[in-house]
Amino acid sequence: MDDRQQIEALYSEMYEAMTTKDTATLDRVLADEFVLVHMTGMHQSKREYINAVADGTLNYYSALHELTDIRIEGAHATLTGRSRVSAAVFGGRRSTWRLQLRFQLVRRDGRWQFTESQASVY
Repeated sequence: MDDRQQIEALYSEMYEAMTTKDTATLDRVLADEFVLVHMTGMHQSKREYINAVADGTLNYYSALHELTDIRIEGAHATLTGRSRVSAAVFGGRRSTWRLQLRFQLVRRDGRWQFTESQASVY
């Protein structure tokens, strides 16, 4: 697989891990310095994010991916993904969100990891 295919696969793998609450996979695909910036501006570290998925603060049920735009420059990449995500977050009711995540990635030791994600709607 080339870099673009690896990043696309990583994106799908991350979403699958979110919906199945697979914390081991999330731990592997997210770099230790990973930060998620929510639509509200709230920042969550890797550990805080994984814990929120595991304890049901963030519940993801499904995702239909509509667009992925990947730009690679050496060992760094940006992925902008647009997906229709069924989720219930922070005690709210289940809804379908038109979620855009803009990721920063880094390749270390031959594998890509997400280092940052900024969430918005589209």
